[in-house]
Amino acid sequence: MKIELLYSPGCKQCDAARSGLKAAAEQACTDHPLEWTELNVLEHLDYAVDLGVLTLPAIAIDGELVFASLPSPREFITELSHRTRRNPE
Repeated sequence: MKIELLYSPGCKQCDAARSGLKAAAEQACTDHPLEWTELNVLEHLDYAVDLGVLTLPAIAIDGELVFASLPSPREFITELSHRTRRNPE
């Protein structure tokens, strides 16, 4: 599973969320390969626009914008758990 966290440098909300969301992803994907990428939206603006990102931080999973705004760790884990059940390795 490929997870992309789109963030803006200097964004306090983005900085505060990064480690907690990565830990939540690792917890939810223990039995599945996980690719975690953090993308600076200023360096990947065209990609962010193609995804439909309007606010930051945003999260894309397998190339699809899933969270247009910051989810709670519980919401994030729930979404990842649903996806791993639908797509068992």
